[in-house]
Amino acid sequence: MRVKDSLSAAQARRIALCAQGFNDPPHARPTMRTLERTVARTGVLQVDSVNVLARAHLMPLYARMGPYDTGLLARAADAATVETRRLVEYLAHVQAYMPVELWPLMRHRMEECRARQQEWWGGALDPVLAAALLARIRAEGAATARQLEEHPRGPKEKWGWNWSTTRKTLDYLYAVGDLAIVGRTAQFENRYDLTERVIPSRVLEMATPQPQAAVTDLVRLAARSLGVATARSLADYYRLRTTPRADYPNVRTAIEVLVEAGELLAVQVEGWSRPGYLHSGARIPRQVTARTVLSPFDPLVWERDRAEDLFGFRYRIEIYTPAAQRVHGYYVLPFLLDDALVARVDLSADRSARHLVVQAAHAEPGAPDRTAEELTAELWRLAGWLGLERVVVRPRGDLAARLASVVAASR
Repeated sequence: MRVKDSLSAAQARRIALCAQGFNDPPHARPTMRTLERTVARTGVLQVDSVNVLARAHLMPLYARMGPYDTGLLARAADAATVETRRLVEYLAHVQAYMPVELWPLMRHRMEECRARQQEWWGGALDPVLAAALLARIRAEGAATARQLEEHPRGPKEKWGWNWSTTRKTLDYLYAVGDLAIVGRTAQFENRYDLTERVIPSRVLEMATPQPQAAVTDLVRLAARSLGVATARSLADYYRLRTTPRADYPNVRTAIEVLVEAGELLAVQVEGWSRPGYLHSGARIPRQVTARTVLSPFDPLVWERDRAEDLFGFRYRIEIYTPAAQRVHGYYVLPFLLDDALVARVDLSADRSARHLVVQAAHAEPGAPDRTAEELTAELWRLAGWLGLERVVVRPRGDLAARLASVVAASR
């Protein structure tokens, strides 16, 4: 990489896409090595319970690897033995899968959660309940909150998660590192176990870095995954603080350290209102050839301001917006074609009918003429990966009529 102090908007896009793995050579049949390479690019895989299409943590792997055996992720996260586990869940971005080796870098976050126990879920922690839950898991093994609850919850009184005191306490114990998530049930419920029965011993034995050193390492990892980014984006990736203060670690201090070491280069990016920081190992490819849909929780677009800076793409998830007020749909996925986001599609999987349903399709300004054809090819690829046999296009959105015609002709 030639050292630069300014980047064009197109260069910044290609750097970001390359850093995220969209320019890696494709594998006809992705393997565990492919998965590990991909997770090394993304750093984390956000977890979310919405399953209208596919679980959030499955989609970023598909976007970069193509159709793959989801059992690869299951084997990496739900290993046959503790010592072979590659991925584990923690609050690394929000709830997310991360490489187990990041566990020591999260200990400062665990200690911060412990210091704020009186604020946990808006109420004080019950130490008797916490001790009792730990004792039961120690004696009986991994369990869900439902299995550990002695009194079932009453009827749901209002919209929301409505978590029980048991669930809140288990999540506190998880946040502070006393428990870890060993896996999930078919209903996507957390299964909690003692940390030493989840995290490999080689990782547990690693030294705990000082908080500021841990934050600096996390900023280093974020910079590698982002390629080029603002301080705000570097902080958001692992949900770190930017404000310089003496009493807690922060991103500004980490950036100063990494710039001084030559690992980050301050750059001005065309169209960005804030300074950018280019990772010293970032590549600036001449072109990126990509074609995929992106989950709303994909690291490429999960920070909406960054998506707008990089792609001119204003993106707001509308899951919690009343149906009549939605602009683009319920579960809208951006469509990446080469180095641009050229369309957005509201997708769902009708598993009983085995249909991939396009509830709405909208083209972005300046989308190329071939957008419908390229999107059709991607929809069939996605349908095949999900085990669906037909693509159905509903008549909503300015791209829908053309897309429906192309899809019909492709059957």
